[in-house]
This record gives sequence, structure tokens and C-alpha cells, in this order.
Amino acid sequence: MDGKPVSESHSELSELALPNDANGLNTLLGGKIMHLVDIAGAIAAARHSRCFCVTASFDEVDLHEPVFIGNLVVLRASVNRVFRTSMEVGVKVFAEDLRAAETRHVASAYLTFVAIDADRQTIPVPPVIPETEEEVRRYDEAGKRREHRLARRKRD
Repeated sequence: MDGKPVSESHSELSELALPNDANGLNTLLGGKIMHLVDIAGAIAAARHSRCFCVTASFDEVDLHEPVFIGNLVVLRASVNRVFRTSMEVGVKVFAEDLRAAETRHVASAYLTFVAIDADRQTIPVPPVIPETEEEVRRYDEAGKRREHRLARRKRD
């Protein structure tokens, strides 16, 4: 199976932070951010694999700063590494103040998606080819995170 460059999986999702998704402090609920992260990650996984992908795990979600109501939430995702039928996707979340033209990095997450066919059976995914130094770093770190995931599963 031929590999594909990371760039083929890049996805970007944008949504306006509205009051119906706010907490009592008028900032976006963390659960709403996680929902958007899941969607952006699934798009990147599907772009890479060109098949259905389901979320297997959220390894880590770091919420660095609040997203204020009225901000544009921008999520950028791409496949970091492929492991036969699964792939790790990294998602970065930004909040853009449209009036001030300021953008802040507000969250980061790592998710694992599994490729499945129409019968919901797992299927192999093409390898990902990192091309930049940043992509190589993320590829290597994804391998380390996978080792931790597998070790954690054995303990549980």
C-alpha cells in the first residue's frame, strides 16, 4: 500500500462561538470544544484513509485558554502517524477575535481513529509520510504516545 503525505490529511473547521454553547462565564463549554475537535479529527482521518473512521480514543485534550462568545473557533487537524488500521490525529484549536483581528491558540488534542468498511470491520490504512521537520517530530512523538496507550491498556 502506497503512503500519502501528511498534507493530504490537513483539514480546517471553523465555527462561531454562540451563547447556546456557553457556560455561566460566557465562554465556550469544554465539551463543545471536544465535539468540534472530534469532527475536525474525523475529517483529517477520512481524508487520509478515504473511508469511514470512528473515534477510538481521546488521549489528551489540553484547554489552554477560554474561547469567548463571539470568537471564531478554528480547528486545524492532520494525521500524525498510521498504525495499520488506526491513526493518530493531532488537532489544534484557535480562537479568533474577529473585531480585533487577534488569534490565540486555545487547545490541543490527540485522538486515535480506526478505519472501517461498510460492514464495520477494521481495514488497513495507507502509511503517512512526514515531509517537514515538524511532521517528523509529530510522527516520532505519536509512536511514543502509542506505546503509553498500549501500556495503559495492559494495566487496566
